[in-house]
Amino acid sequence: MKEKNVKKDIRSWLDERSGLSAVFRFLREKKIPQHKHSLWYYTGSAILLFFGIQVITGFMLVFYYSPTLEEANSSVARIMTEVPLGWIIRSVHSWSASFMIAFVFIHLLSIWITKAYRKPRELTWMSGVFLLILSLLFGFTGYLLPWDDLSLSATKVGTDIPRSIPVLGVWVTKFLRGGEDVTGDTLTRFFGFHVCILPLFLLALLVVHVYLIQKQGMSLPLDLERKEEKVKELPFWPNFVYREMIVWLVLIGILFTVSIFFPPSLDKAADLMAPAPEGIKPEWYFLFLFQMLKIFPAKILFMNGDTLAVLLILLGGIAFFFLPLIDNKPAERKGKIITVIAYLFIIYVVGMSVWSLL
Repeated sequence: MKEKNVKKDIRSWLDERSGLSAVFRFLREKKIPQHKHSLWYYTGSAILLFFGIQVITGFMLVFYYSPTLEEANSSVARIMTEVPLGWIIRSVHSWSASFMIAFVFIHLLSIWITKAYRKPRELTWMSGVFLLILSLLFGFTGYLLPWDDLSLSATKVGTDIPRSIPVLGVWVTKFLRGGEDVTGDTLTRFFGFHVCILPLFLLALLVVHVYLIQKQGMSLPLDLERKEEKVKELPFWPNFVYREMIVWLVLIGILFTVSIFFPPSLDKAADLMAPAPEGIKPEWYFLFLFQMLKIFPAKILFMNGDTLAVLLILLGGIAFFFLPLIDNKPAERKGKIITVIAYLFIIYVVGMSVWSLL
């Protein structure tokens, strides 16, 4: 009896100072709508899962990695050959980055198709687009860190793209590289972005994004919302959480299977004076942009082809960010056209990526 009183006193003490009981009460009372599109709800938690794996494996790798021109490549080699289970940790870190970016794309595309960004969830969508940008920057900055020939050449190509932007382009390229060319300063700069600056921004934005989701609640498909029918609901705790845990177990199983059988390779240390190897390609999530830049001719009327391509990409990104404001009448003809554009965009991305690979 005395032990129960002590536990009760401790819980009361903690709750009085932290307010955790209000959080738990909110989770118990939270309901998740159940309908034919409910599967997409699980993609959001999958992103959190892979981000968590990124953080954990990143902590493990940073203890052994040296972000210097002389040691970067050899430190990755030591992680893969000398550190116990180092090769699998690096492989899981690399693959979970790809899985996370893939699920961010899937999550945003599912929101686009189901129009879950409609009023009052515009800010939720916009914060999600920023999360996509940060995820892509994570992948881009992490790609250079092994410091082999392939990563060096791909980074040269990637950081040279902003140069085509009028006025600010040259400054952006110099800012990313830490100078005119990709050097050891670029490696140090990318390491700082990857392990410090980007995680801080992403964590802050993630807090805002999750708050907005809880504030506005889960959206319903447009047809169900218009019918104003009562939708079947599932308690968040414990029913939905248990289902999420099953999804997480499946995804972790797939992640480790892929990581074990297809670990990332490591080429020889990068030589700043060596010519770029043939067939340079970025990571899969940049392939469609890479191919778009390749197919543009050198000159289109009075403008350089690469400049026009980069400007089109920027305009497309801006339109994507402001999509909830553009699609302000989702149930009408304009909204249906924007849904068709979503499917065409998916076909375009897949087609251009396959074309680039071939």
